[in-house]
Amino acid sequence: MENNILLKTDSYKISHHKQYPPETTTVYAYLESRGGDYPEQVFFGLQYILKKHLVGKLVTKERIEQAVEFWNKHFGYEIVDKEMWEYIADKYDGHLPIRIKAVPEGTVVPTGNVLMTIENTDPKCAALTTFLETILLQVWYPITIATNSREIKKILLQSLVKTGDPTVIKTQLHDFGFRGVSSYETSAIGSCAHLTSFTGTDTISGCILAHNYYLADEMVAFSIPASEHSTMVSWTKEKEREAYENMLDAYPQGIIACVSDSYNIYEACEHIWGELLHDKVLARDGTLVIRSDSGDPLEVLERLLVILYDKFGGHENEKGYKVLDEHVRLIQGDGVNMKSIKDIVNLLERTGFSTENLSFGSGGGLLQKFDRDTMKFAIKCSYVEINGIGGFAVAKNPITDKGKRNKPGRLKLIKDSDNNFRTISSIDQSDEYENAEDQLVTVYENGQLLCDYSFDQIRGQV
Repeated sequence: MENNILLKTDSYKISHHKQYPPETTTVYAYLESRGGDYPEQVFFGLQYILKKHLVGKLVTKERIEQAVEFWNKHFGYEIVDKEMWEYIADKYDGHLPIRIKAVPEGTVVPTGNVLMTIENTDPKCAALTTFLETILLQVWYPITIATNSREIKKILLQSLVKTGDPTVIKTQLHDFGFRGVSSYETSAIGSCAHLTSFTGTDTISGCILAHNYYLADEMVAFSIPASEHSTMVSWTKEKEREAYENMLDAYPQGIIACVSDSYNIYEACEHIWGELLHDKVLARDGTLVIRSDSGDPLEVLERLLVILYDKFGGHENEKGYKVLDEHVRLIQGDGVNMKSIKDIVNLLERTGFSTENLSFGSGGGLLQKFDRDTMKFAIKCSYVEINGIGGFAVAKNPITDKGKRNKPGRLKLIKDSDNNFRTISSIDQSDEYENAEDQLVTVYENGQLLCDYSFDQIRGQV
C-alpha cells in the first residue's frame, strides 16, 4: 500500500472531485513561504519527492482496486473518483497528467515569492492538481532545513571574516541529528538539506540520499573519530586520564574529538589534557577537538578558552584575535541552534578569541525543531478554467488573517533590472506578465522528470 499514489493524500482530498464547479477543466496552484523567521529561502528537496513518489507509471488497475477498497472502508461508502483514475491508467499508462514548474534547486529566493506551480495537463483530471498537494507540500521540510543551515553559515562566515580564517567555514557546523529526528527518512532529507551549506555530518543517511537522488558520485560529507560518554566512563573516573590517552594512541594522526565533561570538564582541560597529556597532544600529528556537552555554553566555553590558551598557548592573528595552538580546538555539542550560535559567536568576539577556535555540533536544533509554520508554507489554488466560462483568478482572503491571502492568477517568478526576484501575476500585472521571462522551469510533466539536478550544482547555487 505504501507505494500506491491513490493513498498518498489527506483523507478529505479523496472527496474533492465532487466539490469543484461542474465542467472544471484546469486547476492551477502554487507554493510559497508566506513569512516566518528568514528573509529568504533555499529551494531544495522537490527532486527527491518527484523521484520517490511521482515519476513513472503509478496508476494501475490493481492499485485502483486496492485504494478503492481502503477508502470505502475508511469512509464507510464508495467515494473514489474511479473514472478519473481509470482514465489515467488507460490513456497515460498510469503516468500522472500533471505539469510542475519550479525554481532550480539550490536557488535562494526572497520570502513571499512563488517557488513552484502545479497544474493538470488533461481537462478530465482537474482534481488531480490539489490531490497532490499533500505529498508536494512536504518540500517545506528540506527547504526549511537548508534555509536554516545557510542562515547559520552566514552568521559564522561573517564572524570568521572578522576574527579568523574564513576557509574553515564548511566544517563549522556538524550534523548530530540522526538520533534526534522522527524517522530514518526525516534524517536523510534533513541531513542532505543541511549539506547544501556544510560538509560535516554524522547523519550518513543524508549522504546516501544525495547519492541516490541527486547524482552525487563522490562523497558529499565527512566525519572524524570521536568518543561518546559510554566509551569514556567505561574506564571509570579513576582512569579518566587513561581513557583520554587511549584516544591519542588509537588515532595518532588527524583530527579527533573527545567528549570531556563526563565528570569535571574544567579539571579535564586544565590538569589532564593541559598537564598530564600536554606534551603528547602537542607531539601528535593532528588536532584534538575537546567536546563540551553540558552546562551553560557561554559560561563553560569562556572558561575553557582561557584554560586552553593558558595551557597550550597560541597566537594573536593579523585581525587581533587569539587563536589556540593548532593541536587543540573546541566543539560545542549541546543546545546548539541559531540563537545559541549567535550568542556564542558574540562571546568569542567580545573576549578576543577567533571563531575558528570553535566548531558546533547540532542535532534537534538542526533537523527536528521546525514545522510547516516556521516559514508559513502553503500550496494554494490561484487559477481555474471552466467550460463555458473560461479561465479566471481565484484566491482566499480571510478577514481574520490577511497574512493568509494568496496570490491570484497564473504566476511567474521574474528577475527585475537589479537582478532581484519578484513574483508577478497574470491578473495584477497582466501587461508585464505576457512577455516576462519566467525563472520557474518545467521539472515534471506527464510522469516524466525533465530536470535532474546534481548535488554539486545545488551547492554551487547555495
